[in-house]
Amino acid sequence: MRKLASRKKGYTKDSDKLISPEVTVADAKKAFGALGNDVLAETRRIDTGRLGIPVFLSVCGDAARAVMPTRKQMGKGASVAQAEASALMELAERYSFFSFWNTPENFTELTYSEARELYSDKLIPVSELLKAVGEELSEKNAIRVLDLIRWRFCPAVCVESGETVYIPLDFFKKLNEFNGSSAGNCLEESILQGTCELVERHVCAIIDHDQPHLPTIDPTSVTDPILVELLEKFTRNGITVILKDFTLGMPVPTVGAVAYDPASFPEASEIVFTAGTSTSPSKAAIRALTEIAQLAGDFESGSNYEASGLSKFTDLADIAWLEKGTTVSLTSLPDIEDDDILIELRQVATSLAQRQRRLFSVETTQPSLGIPTNYNIVPGFLFRERTPHASLGLFAGRILAEEASTIEAIVGLETLAEIYPQGHFLSFFHGLLALRTEGATTAAYHFERAISQQPDDENKALALFYLAYSLTLDEKWQDAVPLLNEAITRDNQVKEYFNLRGVCAFKAQNYEAAATDFEAALDLDSGSAMDLANLGLCHKFLGRTEAAIHCLNNALRLDPSLDFIHDHLKELIADDNSDT
Repeated sequence: MRKLASRKKGYTKDSDKLISPEVTVADAKKAFGALGNDVLAETRRIDTGRLGIPVFLSVCGDAARAVMPTRKQMGKGASVAQAEASALMELAERYSFFSFWNTPENFTELTYSEARELYSDKLIPVSELLKAVGEELSEKNAIRVLDLIRWRFCPAVCVESGETVYIPLDFFKKLNEFNGSSAGNCLEESILQGTCELVERHVCAIIDHDQPHLPTIDPTSVTDPILVELLEKFTRNGITVILKDFTLGMPVPTVGAVAYDPASFPEASEIVFTAGTSTSPSKAAIRALTEIAQLAGDFESGSNYEASGLSKFTDLADIAWLEKGTTVSLTSLPDIEDDDILIELRQVATSLAQRQRRLFSVETTQPSLGIPTNYNIVPGFLFRERTPHASLGLFAGRILAEEASTIEAIVGLETLAEIYPQGHFLSFFHGLLALRTEGATTAAYHFERAISQQPDDENKALALFYLAYSLTLDEKWQDAVPLLNEAITRDNQVKEYFNLRGVCAFKAQNYEAAATDFEAALDLDSGSAMDLANLGLCHKFLGRTEAAIHCLNNALRLDPSLDFIHDHLKELIADDNSDT
């Protein structure tokens, strides 16, 4: 990665940036434009205007869709330019991240022991990898587990020391997915942005799990003019906003925010719960409030946001714990704001290192685009979606079951059984391996064994789902339904459980029940094209032509590759025309 350098801020109004958002937009559009419309198809504003807080989309072109799982990104900001810049940088971040992974030349594939021979003292210590999963395991056994996989090593910078460290990047990708990816007008801005997001996810994971009574921020203590204006945009529309101190002793402030509209909830709006982290309390609060605007659909559009860093609540009683806690001034939160981005970044990295949390960063900038991007890692940091039962064995076993050759997977799982004789994941991974190699019947045997071995409802639900899925591969649709019922009872926040139960009902021609399940799946992920298509087919067979056409058209807009929809649409339109 290029050497980090002093970077004076050129813009500090509602966010701290190297240059103004207007210049960022112009520069980013020029960079994307040099690639035609293959990466960026368009940007467009999508808020209704009620709050007057702009929200933008950046829509992926064909080349971006070929490497990315998402088709559009949202951007937020206190100004139109900042919201559009945010949407553009989100696209740059994601496109660069996934393109980086699709370039084999960026990596050297090695076992951990081979990497130790090659990189010597520049290799990330085993202790950091164990810290990443929160596991106590002897170094000898840890290396045995790590040596089951040929990892993709690449250089990273330890931000505190500036030293180059070689890390198994796919280990962290398996653990963190794309949490920690970032973009900026310079590397320093990008890394600081990504680090703040990692801190935000970490404190939110703890708070989401424990629901502690934390300080409530007194709105009268707000003096920043942009933040004052943002709060007024909510209050003058009758929207209740509660701001909380979510910092939890971290070196940068995190402001939590929950908001709802008593006039439109729950018919046309939702409770929105989110947070923002920055180098100053006011900027953290601005980030939290603009995030609410991004997710809320102006509290009038009936939008349905997908929870990420914090849980999604559907009942006002669920947020009662957020109304408790002492009242404090916004100025009581830590503030490390400086006019030099590098000074802020070094201060965060040093403070984290003092807490036994080292910050590493890999530059992922795509040469063809030229917008600085990074993948940032703090071993030991949490995020809400990660299992609380993490271990080296769990993540190595998952890779073996899903990706390794049959022989390597069998031998590897046997080794894991020696190191983790009571490992709850062993039977489950044998089931995943059987799905690839032996067939549904053998897989079902392993998944059935796995159910009783799971440590909590979430994992039991996953094993139940996979057992049900294995049965459906043998077309035992109705045998799968009781298993899916139990899975949903144990964990009702996974769209795939509702989807598969909906398919089972559809196969039994119970289209009302199927439609209910597909709607439930869409409640969890409104962008699921397949669930929209399935719901459209249910409406078709129930004689609801208008609703069917609406759903199928929307499914095609989300995923034009769903070719099977076209014939159904032609038939529906023909029938509709004949009726008129």
